[in-house]
Amino acid sequence: MRRFQIHVTGKQGIFDPAGEAAENALANLGYAGLQSLRIGKYIELECSDDISSGQVKEMCERLLANPVIEDFRIDEVV
Repeated sequence: MRRFQIHVTGKQGIFDPAGEAAENALANLGYAGLQSLRIGKYIELECSDDISSGQVKEMCERLLANPVIEDFRIDEVV
């Protein structure tokens, strides 16, 4: 069994309304000094040993992330 962790974040320069709302809310709660807050998604994928890391990358490019507006990072958990 193979396990992958996938982190998906918005590309630099793409507006992140959820991140901006959270950043403003934290500032309103008194947390000064925030420079930037971005919200993304985290995916855990467990699969058989037949699935290659290249296939996981393809899954991200085709469905799990939107490559036009999102970047992703894949980490295989040993």
